[in-house]
Amino acid sequence: MSVLQNVIGGVSTPSTGALFDLVSPVTGEVYGQAPISTAAEVDAAFAAASTAFDSWKRTTPAQRQLLLFRLADALAARAEEFADLESQDTGKPRASLVSDEIDQSVDQLRFFAGAARDLDGRAAAEYAEGFTSYVRREPIGVVAQVTPWNYPLNMAVWKIGPALAAGNTIVLKPSETTPQTTVRLAEIAAEILPAGVFNVVLGDRETGRLLVEHPTPQLVAITGSVRAGMQVATSAAADLKRVHLELGGKAPALVFADTDLDRAARGIVEAAFFNAGQDCTAATRVLVDATVHDALVEKLVAHTQSHAKTGAPDDPDAFFGPVNNPDQLARVQGFIDRLPAHATIATGGRRQGETGCFFAATIVTGIRQDDEVVQQEIFGPVLTVQPFGSEEEALALANGVPYALAASVWTRDHARALRFSRDLDFGCVWINAHIPFVSDMPHGGFKHSGYGKDLSVYGFEDYTRIKHVMASLD
Repeated sequence: MSVLQNVIGGVSTPSTGALFDLVSPVTGEVYGQAPISTAAEVDAAFAAASTAFDSWKRTTPAQRQLLLFRLADALAARAEEFADLESQDTGKPRASLVSDEIDQSVDQLRFFAGAARDLDGRAAAEYAEGFTSYVRREPIGVVAQVTPWNYPLNMAVWKIGPALAAGNTIVLKPSETTPQTTVRLAEIAAEILPAGVFNVVLGDRETGRLLVEHPTPQLVAITGSVRAGMQVATSAAADLKRVHLELGGKAPALVFADTDLDRAARGIVEAAFFNAGQDCTAATRVLVDATVHDALVEKLVAHTQSHAKTGAPDDPDAFFGPVNNPDQLARVQGFIDRLPAHATIATGGRRQGETGCFFAATIVTGIRQDDEVVQQEIFGPVLTVQPFGSEEEALALANGVPYALAASVWTRDHARALRFSRDLDFGCVWINAHIPFVSDMPHGGFKHSGYGKDLSVYGFEDYTRIKHVMASLD
């Protein structure tokens, strides 16, 4: 049984901390172990990052770009290896991992490699008589990062890509249930990047707390739950650290009577149940014109039952795999068990099989806006459906949750689509689609979904600071 190691200062380093088991969400069997890193090991990782920053910050954008391109190429060359590790950790269908996630990670690294050479700022000029002013865009320093278990490799790349491109150094902790691809990425990066630029420490929530509270990092970035984000923000405030938070979501899909209901049903089902619904932008709430409510529900159920099947990684018919771990399985089941009497389970609503953490794709109708299943993020394969009678009601229902990450509008009315894209209080709004991503556009939300942007040049800028330089002309 393999035991994972930290990567500190470019070297794979065994930990003296206690070990915990890596458990397959497919079989429930233990397939490896990883350490809970000690405070001394976290100190060592930050010391390595601090030492490396002194020289890394002085590299040119062209140098950083070249190294990130090399890292992207190395990841692309090992796509099958990474897909195997990711599937083992998460239980995701193996056949689609390369195209769905590994290739995306490669593209995202290449995007940020290009962003390194596209620094933005005001032109140098004489804004005051006798003085020339210009703006420097600089790296922030050492960055602490914590990534989740739903997209282990993607989320690591979303974090390290902009941070490295901007000239920062990193100490990153992956989720304790899905650490393998992050460790492997760091091992490969150690052959390409200078020692200490990218460090990985393994561990649990306590290890994450050590990262956040450590005096060295100038920025803490986390993708995780709202609870975790609030804890990080509170802790970071004591030391005035910058915070970058990508948290939960409760994305509505607003379906109007004029849309193609078959197309909407297919798109929403895929966006709801892809990755077992473990996606902050997943379609979780269908809001549909009351005049076509029953017709859409019928189509949603039919498409779910025919296409949204869960199964093991090698099951050719599986659209999604298990939820990540037994605690998450219990959380999803708890939402179903607590449904109010006025709710109806149209399909699913149960664990599937006796082994692993599989939960059937579930659609719930008859619910109300203040129900728990509407207001709280489930992070599992559960979709709710609510009718609306007017545009005003549709907008109020959509915006009437604490989250504000993503939404979609399904209509043939161009003016309506533009009005809703303006008025929906979400960081991303899709029109007649739900869930596609591109590296070039920002990802991030408002309200309890956090602040800061991943991807795009806006994500790059979040890992920089600006400095005004003013020189006398005398």
